[in-house]
Amino acid sequence: MQDLELRLSNHTLMKNEPESLTLEQLQQQNAQLEQQNRQQERELAELSAKLKWYEEQFRLAQQKRFGASSEKTHPDQLELNLFNEAEVTALPEPEKESITYERRKTSGKREADLSKLPVETVTYTLAEHEQICDCCGGSLHEMTTETRREIAVMPPQVKLVEHVRHVYACRHCERHELQTPILTAPMPRPVYPGSLASPSAMAHIMCQKYVNSLPLYRQEQDWARLGYPLSRQTMANWMIYGAEQWLKPVVAEMKRYLLKQEVLHADETTLQVLKEPGKAAQSESYMWLYRTGQGVGPVVLYDYQRTRGGEHPRDMLAGFNGYLHVDGYPGYHKVKDVTLVGCWAHARRKYDEALKAAPEARSNPHSVAAQGLAWCNQLFAIERELKEATPEERRKAREEQSRPVLDGYYAWLRQQKPRTMPKSLLGQAIAYSLNQWDKLTAFLKDGRLEIDNNRGERSIKPFVIGRKNWLFAYTPRGAAASAAIYSVIETAKENGLHPFRYLTYLFEQLPQQVNLQEAQVLEPFMPWSSTLPDFCRLN
Repeated sequence: MQDLELRLSNHTLMKNEPESLTLEQLQQQNAQLEQQNRQQERELAELSAKLKWYEEQFRLAQQKRFGASSEKTHPDQLELNLFNEAEVTALPEPEKESITYERRKTSGKREADLSKLPVETVTYTLAEHEQICDCCGGSLHEMTTETRREIAVMPPQVKLVEHVRHVYACRHCERHELQTPILTAPMPRPVYPGSLASPSAMAHIMCQKYVNSLPLYRQEQDWARLGYPLSRQTMANWMIYGAEQWLKPVVAEMKRYLLKQEVLHADETTLQVLKEPGKAAQSESYMWLYRTGQGVGPVVLYDYQRTRGGEHPRDMLAGFNGYLHVDGYPGYHKVKDVTLVGCWAHARRKYDEALKAAPEARSNPHSVAAQGLAWCNQLFAIERELKEATPEERRKAREEQSRPVLDGYYAWLRQQKPRTMPKSLLGQAIAYSLNQWDKLTAFLKDGRLEIDNNRGERSIKPFVIGRKNWLFAYTPRGAAASAAIYSVIETAKENGLHPFRYLTYLFEQLPQQVNLQEAQVLEPFMPWSSTLPDFCRLN
């Protein structure tokens, strides 16, 4: 009975409650609820976008950590047939498949490789008393020879070289108490006076660190095993002295040559310097790269700076007028009197990352990310066909073939921009191409220009690999010395020189010169000089 009375009471209250609200109050409540609903929908959309972004970043990080780093795509992969829809609708007749076989020949290459090596012949013969026939007891004669070849390795060794020069005087003048002339035999000046450093030792330490990426503490162990305990502090002092005294004049001449060119590449990467004044040991400094383009004598320059500010390339390239290949970093806008040329490899990489971060798009050749990648691939395919063309032929072909692709791609970008979330990887890829459009289309202006900045990235890669091994520079002075050593070594490699032999030659000859500030004095020793001895060149 009490339950029934309670239900009747509640029913009466619910029945009377709406009658207590006016129509205006109900409308206000409805508007508030609708506003609340819209706000919740916005928050839900924002949270969904954030969640999708975090998922993309997680998948991309996993792919970078465990997946393949190559960005190459097979010609049949992600094929969109953007310009041949009519052909897609028609089903071609099946063609007969022809299978060919090729046999790989290695003997010719092996002989060519072995011809570059010095040959040591070891001969095995029978003693004269053994050259007797077991059957009849007659003497044996040489019928033929059998040859077996091996590649032998001569491990490095350390030896002490004593330079002794003789001093001469006149006995007659000594006996008659006249002025006695004293003659001293000439001797080459040392590469580092007052030390045990030799040209070969200094070159070896530099090549071990900057060519083979071997840190000084591991070299210290190698020297101990070779029989001489050379400390890493001594090796560091030798390298800094050699770089400052002998290599920096060479680098200055390389810079003068670089600024005379019309096409350059630039890039930058981080560097940790522990004892940098005013900065924490964990802070980042930068190594900047500048190098020549294709078709001219190669020069590769590294420049250490404390920051990533655009004033560094501005000052470094003061006096340069021409085209500068760069990535999307805005600091290069401070470089005056240059035309910046963008990098299509960076634009393409954005779509590649968007595909790797979105599994559903990766398997769908008609996804937006796959379409963007296909547009970029078309430009690279055209460039591969023009690889052997002259600059003028390349410029004309780009106007005929690349410009229509660029026009179509730009219209596609404008169409897709409002349809994608700006903070997603796909939205960033589309925004990158639109923001960099003037730089990305600059390669049409000159046939000497390249479609990407891969040449610059390849040149900075040796430094990045070395940094993974020796990790940091101790002082700014050491970082500047590293930049000079890398500049000489990488330029030598680009000019077909053997780094160790070339550095040894420099450390032997430069101390004997009078004035290293004059260009005519340095010219015979530059990496591109035709007067360098043959032993400096790769066989």
